[in-house]
Amino acid sequence: MAASTRTAPPPSREEFSARLLNGSARKSYAPVVDIDWDSPVVPDTFFLPPRMVSLYGTQMWQEMSREQQIELSRQEFINLLSAGVWFENILNQALLRGLMHADVTAASTHYSLTELGDETRHMVMFGRAIAAVHGKPFQPSRIQRMTINLLPLVFQKTVLWIAALVGEEIFDALQREILDDPDIQPIVRRVMRIHVTEEARHIQFARDGARRDVPTMKRRNRFLLATIHGAGGPFYRYLFTNRAVYRRVGLDGHEGRRQARANPYFHDTTRTGFAPLAAFLEEIGLMNRISRRMWTRSNFL
Repeated sequence: MAASTRTAPPPSREEFSARLLNGSARKSYAPVVDIDWDSPVVPDTFFLPPRMVSLYGTQMWQEMSREQQIELSRQEFINLLSAGVWFENILNQALLRGLMHADVTAASTHYSLTELGDETRHMVMFGRAIAAVHGKPFQPSRIQRMTINLLPLVFQKTVLWIAALVGEEIFDALQREILDDPDIQPIVRRVMRIHVTEEARHIQFARDGARRDVPTMKRRNRFLLATIHGAGGPFYRYLFTNRAVYRRVGLDGHEGRRQARANPYFHDTTRTGFAPLAAFLEEIGLMNRISRRMWTRSNFL
């Protein structure tokens, strides 16, 4: 009786990785052929749910024509995909550096390589999606490009898992909100569906790595990691209120950013996006007073 009620031990890292590999074998996509890239954009249709557009409900939004509102949703969709390409680039560089020191026979190594394949296909998918909606990507500045190329040098081991979650989970939560709206562009829903399905495994892999590694970290290193992820709050606020997005719609970039950052509807969106990750960081003991304040000041908490 005692043996039958005993809790089964959690899977090892290798067993967990093998499960993810099996999931990838059963359900993966090739966006080049799995998306109808020749399908035309549907007229008079939003690219993001209006409530998720940064200026929704503001004075500027009320003064915009419906065409401008749809165009703003298109530009914010393009901005989201452009940032996705940057994040995938950073993650791929970090994973490749880590693989130089990994056992090539291990299931965890094989899953890292599988994730690399997923991410490169996602970068192609994002680029083709921007082209399919007749958009122009938002390019990082020279300083931002230099930073993107430097970050993989420090994104290793536990830092990599947390950085991956900060880069993926917020987008994942927002994408799930987008999928719930049947009235947006079909190609947007298709891209989001593919990305959500495959990113779910990537998030599981990073969460499992963090759960195993954080308890063994030195106290000082754990404090530093629990602090520095708070920088994600100001960064995302900067990203989601990119002045160039508003300028492309014919709006004043500074005023657009000001109204977006004061917009309670937009605050609801950012808090919804951060909620799952915030709960996980609390669970593993990586949310301290400093990082919590940084996320709160950026309206993600």
